[in-house]
Amino acid sequence: MDTVSDFIRGLPKAELHLHIEGSLEPEQMFEFARRNRIALPFPSVEAVRAAYAFSNLQDFLDIYYQGADVLRTEADFHDLAMAYFRRVAADGARHVELFFDPQTHTARGIPFAVAADGLLSGMAEAERSLGVSSRLILCFLRHLSEEDAFATLKTAELYLDRIVGVGLDSSELGHPPAKFEGVFRAAGERGLKRVAHAGEEGPPDYVWEALDRLHVDRIDHGNRSLEDSALVKRLAAEGMTLTVCPLSNLKLCVVGDMAQHPLKRMLQLGLRATVNSDDPAYFGGYLAANWQAAATAVGLTREDLLTLARNSFTGSFLEPDAIARHLAAIDAYAAAAPATPDA
Repeated sequence: MDTVSDFIRGLPKAELHLHIEGSLEPEQMFEFARRNRIALPFPSVEAVRAAYAFSNLQDFLDIYYQGADVLRTEADFHDLAMAYFRRVAADGARHVELFFDPQTHTARGIPFAVAADGLLSGMAEAERSLGVSSRLILCFLRHLSEEDAFATLKTAELYLDRIVGVGLDSSELGHPPAKFEGVFRAAGERGLKRVAHAGEEGPPDYVWEALDRLHVDRIDHGNRSLEDSALVKRLAAEGMTLTVCPLSNLKLCVVGDMAQHPLKRMLQLGLRATVNSDDPAYFGGYLAANWQAAATAVGLTREDLLTLARNSFTGSFLEPDAIARHLAAIDAYAAAAPATPDA
């Protein structure tokens, strides 16, 4: 093991912020379109990739929802999941907590069960064949109404024993977390974990709302928390996990340059930051690429990398004994791995 890249790839880790629809590669988009007899508005794979030039979150979401239209059958969702799991297993992931957006599919006439059953079968196969465990998180689309979110939660009732939690994603600006206080309360009453995107494009106030109104167990992104020193102190004191997505932040212009990324500062402030890929097909890199890009740009040390790996498991929704096994695997890896230069 000669390089930081090798160390990163071999390091046991979890991914806690992954939108499975955002792992749809252009080649797979065309494959699904052919087998489902769907006409795409792009003439080629190259044209799709050329369209991945985003200046903000909404630009990305417009093409993201367009691409998801090719997902029609259980087999599509199963194959989408397995393609992602093969990549993340090669990146050293041992556990994944993946988001899916049922409203994106039910609005197109695709039954909830089609998406859920396809993803769950892919998750089961990944655990059998790749040794990667996973949990499923149902996300509500925040540009839609809370009434629509309640309807989605009701539709999911028969699956709640196989769904670990609910999340909140899509357009952040103008859609504060408090808009969904009621449905998050209902999800908590059903024993579901709660997470929410906050502080990506939205202000620190959105992070406060996610904590105090939604009672979240994790904050997705959370970059702008650093603008509020009182918020930083609270996040650190509560051990609140932040699921940070470096290449996504760069692609969507949340940071102007990777060297400006706040990941290193988060660690220095005692925040439980983690590294994740968000929507890797659209943002240019899967899990290890995000780790490598951040490590190189902000100078993460070997101990920083180990801390991030530990955070990814302690911030997960795994059972305590499973977390302990993964932490032991990190310690064993660190003890066996030769010294590597800092990034």
